[in-house]
Amino acid sequence: MTHPAPPHLKSDLRRRSAQLRAAAAVRLGTEAGEALATQAAMLGIASGAVVAGYWPLGDEIDPRPLMLALAGQGCRLALPVVTGRGEALAFRAWMAGDALEDGGHGTRHPLARAASLRPAVVLTPLLAFDRKGFRLGYGGGYYDRTLAQLRESGGVVAIGLGFAAQEVAVLPVEPWDQPLDMIATECGVIAVEHA
Repeated sequence: MTHPAPPHLKSDLRRRSAQLRAAAAVRLGTEAGEALATQAAMLGIASGAVVAGYWPLGDEIDPRPLMLALAGQGCRLALPVVTGRGEALAFRAWMAGDALEDGGHGTRHPLARAASLRPAVVLTPLLAFDRKGFRLGYGGGYYDRTLAQLRESGGVVAIGLGFAAQEVAVLPVEPWDQPLDMIATECGVIAVEHA
């Protein structure tokens, strides 16, 4: 069941969550991303699976150590590309050392010549999360549209990445919000409590 929230409530929650994330990033630094990498085997991702990560912005937890660990387990990597406002993300193949170019919203993504891939697993950044698997993003809806599209066309595993300090008791949920399948923080992997 969804509980739509007044717009100002989500705005306030985004602001507070961004402050908590910033404080966690200062406190934990690069060690948090390294801790994510130690959990690669616990995520249960099959060798050969295409895993879409993201290039971290600002004080987001750094997924690159985890992505490299997954590549070491035989996974293929991709990064998202913002194709347009109101559209789902596209994904292009990426390996460590590949050139990147600037994208929309301050993102970095592989060059246009990189192969397009359909991910089996999507690692998602977030501002906040709850144990029911809901995430608070930046409000653009890119990941919700993308996960909905991938789920309609054969399925996907969505794994939220964040600092443990970003957990909240409950998030307001809109009808279009796509739940995560699990969450990984520097403290471990969190199983989602489906109602």
